[in-house]
Amino acid sequence: MRITFVTMATAMVCLMGVHGDVQPQRDFDLQRFAGKWYRVGLAYDSPGFTAPYRDKLRVSMGILNPQTNGDVNLTMWTQRSTGCRSKLYTYEKTAIPGAFTYFSTRHNKVKDITVVETNYNEYALVLKHKKMDREYTQVALYGRSQKVKPEVIQKFKDFATSHGFPKDAILTPPPAENCPPYGR
Repeated sequence: MRITFVTMATAMVCLMGVHGDVQPQRDFDLQRFAGKWYRVGLAYDSPGFTAPYRDKLRVSMGILNPQTNGDVNLTMWTQRSTGCRSKLYTYEKTAIPGAFTYFSTRHNKVKDITVVETNYNEYALVLKHKKMDREYTQVALYGRSQKVKPEVIQKFKDFATSHGFPKDAILTPPPAENCPPYGR
Protein backbone atom coordinates (compact mmCIF):
# COMPACT_ATOMS: atom_id res chain seq x y z
CA MET A 1 0.00 0.00 0.00
CA ARG A 2 2.74 2.44 0.96
CA ILE A 3 4.74 1.66 -2.20
CA THR A 4 1.64 2.24 -4.34
CA PHE A 5 1.02 5.61 -2.68
CA VAL A 6 4.65 6.68 -3.13
CA THR A 7 4.59 5.58 -6.78
CA MET A 8 1.35 7.46 -7.44
CA ALA A 9 2.60 10.58 -5.65
CA THR A 10 5.84 10.52 -7.65
CA ALA A 11 3.91 10.17 -10.91
CA MET A 12 1.65 13.09 -10.00
CA VAL A 13 4.64 15.33 -9.25
CA CYS A 14 6.25 14.43 -12.59
CA LEU A 15 3.05 15.28 -14.47
CA MET A 16 2.34 18.57 -12.71
CA GLY A 17 4.00 20.55 -15.50
CA VAL A 18 2.27 18.58 -18.26
CA HIS A 19 -1.45 18.65 -19.05
CA GLY A 20 -3.10 15.26 -19.54
CA ASP A 21 -1.50 13.14 -22.22
CA VAL A 22 0.52 16.00 -23.68
CA GLN A 23 4.26 15.53 -23.34
CA PRO A 24 6.99 18.05 -24.11
CA GLN A 25 9.23 17.87 -27.16
CA ARG A 26 11.55 14.89 -26.88
CA ASP A 27 15.17 15.94 -26.18
CA PHE A 28 14.09 19.58 -25.86
CA ASP A 29 17.01 21.99 -26.36
CA LEU A 30 16.39 25.38 -24.75
CA GLN A 31 19.36 27.05 -26.45
CA ARG A 32 18.07 26.10 -29.91
CA PHE A 33 14.58 27.25 -28.88
CA ALA A 34 15.78 30.70 -27.80
CA GLY A 35 15.32 33.80 -29.93
CA LYS A 36 12.53 35.53 -31.82
CA TRP A 37 9.13 33.87 -32.27
CA TYR A 38 5.81 35.09 -33.64
CA ARG A 39 2.52 33.77 -32.25
CA VAL A 40 0.74 33.05 -35.53
CA GLY A 41 -2.01 30.78 -34.23
CA LEU A 42 -4.07 30.50 -31.07
CA ALA A 43 -6.69 28.08 -29.79
CA TYR A 44 -8.32 29.04 -26.51
CA ASP A 45 -11.16 27.30 -24.70
CA SER A 46 -12.43 30.37 -22.86
CA PRO A 47 -15.77 31.49 -24.35
CA GLY A 48 -15.22 34.94 -22.86
CA PHE A 49 -12.04 35.36 -24.88
CA THR A 50 -12.83 34.09 -28.35
CA ALA A 51 -15.96 36.01 -29.26
CA PRO A 52 -15.09 39.59 -28.22
CA TYR A 53 -11.42 39.47 -29.24
CA ARG A 54 -11.49 37.37 -32.42
CA ASP A 55 -11.42 40.35 -34.80
CA LYS A 56 -8.94 42.36 -32.72
CA LEU A 57 -6.28 39.67 -32.35
CA ARG A 58 -3.06 40.16 -34.33
CA VAL A 59 0.17 38.22 -34.61
CA SER A 60 2.32 38.84 -31.51
CA MET A 61 6.10 38.79 -31.38
CA GLY A 62 8.23 37.49 -28.54
CA ILE A 63 11.90 37.14 -27.74
CA LEU A 64 12.85 34.18 -25.58
CA ASN A 65 16.05 34.56 -23.51
CA PRO A 66 17.30 31.55 -21.51
CA GLN A 67 18.80 32.36 -18.13
CA THR A 68 21.83 30.63 -16.62
CA ASN A 69 19.64 28.83 -14.05
CA GLY A 70 17.46 27.22 -16.77
CA ASP A 71 14.57 29.67 -16.43
CA VAL A 72 13.45 31.73 -19.43
CA ASN A 73 12.56 35.38 -19.83
CA LEU A 74 10.02 36.03 -22.57
CA THR A 75 9.27 39.55 -23.75
CA MET A 76 6.04 39.63 -25.79
CA TRP A 77 4.79 42.54 -27.88
CA THR A 78 1.05 42.61 -28.54
CA GLN A 79 -1.03 44.99 -30.65
CA ARG A 80 -3.80 46.60 -28.58
CA SER A 81 -6.33 49.29 -29.39
CA THR A 82 -4.12 51.64 -27.35
CA GLY A 83 -0.99 50.72 -29.34
CA CYS A 84 1.82 48.20 -29.12
CA ARG A 85 2.45 46.94 -25.60
CA SER A 86 5.21 44.74 -24.24
CA LYS A 87 5.18 42.44 -21.25
CA LEU A 88 7.91 40.38 -19.61
CA TYR A 89 7.17 36.84 -18.48
CA THR A 90 9.53 34.66 -16.46
CA TYR A 91 9.06 30.95 -17.12
CA GLU A 92 10.55 28.76 -14.41
CA LYS A 93 12.10 25.47 -15.43
CA THR A 94 10.70 22.22 -14.10
CA ALA A 95 12.35 18.82 -13.78
CA ILE A 96 11.02 18.01 -17.27
CA PRO A 97 12.86 19.69 -20.19
CA GLY A 98 10.38 21.63 -22.32
CA ALA A 99 7.93 22.12 -19.42
CA PHE A 100 7.82 25.40 -17.49
CA THR A 101 5.61 27.22 -15.00
CA TYR A 102 4.98 30.91 -14.49
CA PHE A 103 2.95 33.02 -12.11
CA SER A 104 0.24 35.03 -13.86
CA THR A 105 -0.22 38.35 -12.09
CA ARG A 106 -3.38 38.87 -14.16
CA HIS A 107 -5.03 35.70 -12.82
CA ASN A 108 -2.99 35.37 -9.60
CA LYS A 109 -2.36 31.71 -10.52
CA VAL A 110 0.51 29.49 -11.59
CA LYS A 111 0.23 28.32 -15.20
CA ASP A 112 1.93 25.42 -16.90
CA ILE A 113 3.71 25.89 -20.24
CA THR A 114 4.67 22.87 -22.36
CA VAL A 115 6.61 23.01 -25.63
CA VAL A 116 4.80 20.13 -27.32
CA GLU A 117 6.60 20.11 -30.66
CA THR A 118 9.18 22.22 -32.44
CA ASN A 119 11.68 21.93 -35.26
CA TYR A 120 13.45 25.00 -33.75
CA ASN A 121 13.92 26.90 -37.02
CA GLU A 122 10.35 27.13 -38.34
CA TYR A 123 7.55 26.43 -35.85
CA ALA A 124 6.59 25.43 -32.30
CA LEU A 125 3.36 24.13 -30.76
CA VAL A 126 3.01 25.30 -27.16
CA LEU A 127 0.31 24.37 -24.65
CA LYS A 128 -0.60 26.65 -21.72
CA HIS A 129 -2.76 25.30 -18.91
CA LYS A 130 -4.23 26.80 -15.75
CA LYS A 131 -6.77 25.72 -13.20
CA MET A 132 -9.08 28.40 -11.83
CA ASP A 133 -12.80 27.89 -11.25
CA ARG A 134 -12.33 25.27 -13.98
CA GLU A 135 -9.45 24.18 -16.18
CA TYR A 136 -8.44 26.42 -19.08
CA THR A 137 -6.15 25.42 -21.89
CA GLN A 138 -4.58 27.36 -24.72
CA VAL A 139 -2.58 26.06 -27.66
CA ALA A 140 -0.36 28.47 -29.54
CA LEU A 141 1.44 28.09 -32.83
CA TYR A 142 4.69 30.03 -32.99
CA GLY A 143 6.74 30.67 -36.11
CA ARG A 144 10.16 32.14 -36.67
CA SER A 145 8.43 34.46 -39.14
CA GLN A 146 4.92 35.93 -39.32
CA LYS A 147 3.99 33.43 -42.02
CA VAL A 148 4.30 29.67 -41.75
CA LYS A 149 3.64 26.94 -44.29
CA PRO A 150 0.01 25.81 -44.76
CA GLU A 151 0.94 22.30 -43.59
CA VAL A 152 2.22 23.73 -40.29
CA ILE A 153 -1.05 25.62 -39.80
CA GLN A 154 -2.94 22.40 -40.53
CA LYS A 155 -0.78 20.52 -37.99
CA PHE A 156 -1.68 23.18 -35.40
CA LYS A 157 -5.40 22.96 -36.23
CA ASP A 158 -5.33 19.15 -36.11
CA PHE A 159 -3.56 19.21 -32.75
CA ALA A 160 -6.07 21.70 -31.32
CA THR A 161 -9.15 19.81 -32.56
CA SER A 162 -7.70 16.50 -31.32
CA HIS A 163 -7.57 18.09 -27.86
CA GLY A 164 -11.20 19.17 -27.93
CA PHE A 165 -11.03 22.73 -29.23
CA PRO A 166 -13.99 23.64 -31.46
CA LYS A 167 -13.04 24.98 -34.88
CA ASP A 168 -14.37 28.46 -34.05
CA ALA A 169 -11.93 28.67 -31.11
CA ILE A 170 -8.90 28.17 -33.39
CA LEU A 171 -7.54 31.45 -34.74
CA THR A 172 -4.79 32.41 -37.17
CA PRO A 173 -4.70 36.21 -36.87
CA PRO A 174 -3.35 38.66 -39.44
CA PRO A 175 0.07 40.28 -38.93
CA ALA A 176 0.42 43.26 -36.60
CA GLU A 177 1.56 46.54 -38.07
CA ASN A 178 4.62 48.14 -36.47
CA CYS A 179 4.39 46.02 -33.32
CA PRO A 180 6.93 45.92 -31.96
CA PRO A 181 8.18 49.18 -33.34
CA TYR A 182 10.83 48.59 -35.99
CA GLY A 183 14.36 48.21 -34.73
CA ARG A 184 13.72 45.36 -32.28
